[in-house]
Amino acid sequence: MRTFHDAKAMAKSLRQALAAKDIEISHSDGLELVAAGFGLDNWNVLAAKIASDTPAGKGAISFGPANPILRIFDVDKAKEFYLDYLGFSLDWEHRFEENTPLYCQVTRSGLTLHLSEHSGDASPGARVFVRMTGIEAFHKELHSRNYRFMKPGLEDAPWGREVHVIDPFSNRISFCEDK
Repeated sequence: MRTFHDAKAMAKSLRQALAAKDIEISHSDGLELVAAGFGLDNWNVLAAKIASDTPAGKGAISFGPANPILRIFDVDKAKEFYLDYLGFSLDWEHRFEENTPLYCQVTRSGLTLHLSEHSGDASPGARVFVRMTGIEAFHKELHSRNYRFMKPGLEDAPWGREVHVIDPFSNRISFCEDK
């Protein structure tokens, strides 16, 4: 998943996509549009943000976001849970060939999960802790979908408010909004 660090590549992709529709924009207009997409005033503000967030020098330790791999056993059940119920989007699917295990990526609002039918990738029953904002709206959204297998509560913990879900393969996801 791209972040603001990929702004120049995003501007290039945007220009190419628009050019395919016979809409021409300059490189600088593409950069300005990408900056606006991140909610910033202009490209200069985004460029400064990129510069200030770049690790200090070679050899500096820096981590990107983690992408948990969750074991699944039934593609249809996984899609029903992750796409239909939790509201994720399917980014891509991979199989080495027909009739082999699926490996795919789902995302929603900055959260990326990998789902795998491969037995060596993960064990069922994992737990993932996800920090988020908008927990009350998320809780309400989940209940509005009327998923018959789960009606999670909204719980208060010393560190924040949480919604816990369990997928059809016993993987547990704890969504938490900090206090």
